[in-house]
Amino acid sequence: MGSPDSRTRSRTRSPGPVRGPDHRRGGRPGRGRVRAAQYAALGAYLVFLAFPFLWLLSTALKPPRELGSLDPAWIPRDPTLGNFRQAFAEQPLLHAAFNSLTAALCAAVVAVVLATPLAFVLARRRGRTATAVTGWVVVSQAFPFVLVIIPLFLLLRNLRLVDSVPGLVLVYVVWSLPFALWMLVGYVRAVPPELEEAAAVDGAGRLRTLVSVVAPLLAPGIVATALFAFVTAWNEFFFALVLLKSPEQQTLPVVLTHFLGAEGAADLGPLAAAAFLATLPSLVVFSVIQKRITGGLSAGAVKS
Repeated sequence: MGSPDSRTRSRTRSPGPVRGPDHRRGGRPGRGRVRAAQYAALGAYLVFLAFPFLWLLSTALKPPRELGSLDPAWIPRDPTLGNFRQAFAEQPLLHAAFNSLTAALCAAVVAVVLATPLAFVLARRRGRTATAVTGWVVVSQAFPFVLVIIPLFLLLRNLRLVDSVPGLVLVYVVWSLPFALWMLVGYVRAVPPELEEAAAVDGAGRLRTLVSVVAPLLAPGIVATALFAFVTAWNEFFFALVLLKSPEQQTLPVVLTHFLGAEGAADLGPLAAAAFLATLPSLVVFSVIQKRITGGLSAGAVKS
């Protein structure tokens, strides 16, 4: 038997923590409801984003009599592909899509190639010059299109690049380069400078360090920047409308305006079909590249 003091200490020992029903269920009270609300909000947001695309598809599949109905339905009662056939028969959609794809891809590649070394210099060389350049990059994005269209037109006319896809590519590169540079500067600053110092100790020069050390770590940022430049060029309308006059040089957004009549009356079915097809490439490119962005971010986190 223990001593009286030990029996007294055992009786006065504080009880253990009380485990309530919420603890037995494995979580704090209300956590399930909060997560359900988050998923519900995310689902509502996805529906909000997908609604225009689904409505466009629904309109493209409706016959003319349903398009003119006073009681429109969400789902076509008699779906048809006639609007797609009519759109291809009336306008050169494939050729216009090829022009848009050429301009968008070239603009994205050139913008990334030019912005990557410039971003490396701005991120590593701190000073008044770098600050001024970064500030100018941000301010330049506030310029409206109308403010620069006349100087660009005169410049392209002197270079004999008006009404040509290469001239449009040049305009897209100039317009997307500031934002691409601003994006890549942030990614470069996230790369530890110690890696560049270690490469310099091994005898690597600036160019070799940029290509072999920094560029692989910038892969997610480069892909995201290229995606931004591609989507911007693919959807751009104003510059293409002003600079391209020949039907064989026009891009897809400009060709879509041909479905509008002289008095603004729209051929709604073919227009919806053509607009639906015009949105597919950017969605496909984004869905493919998004996986690479996520994979590159995860790989970079493991390497660091």
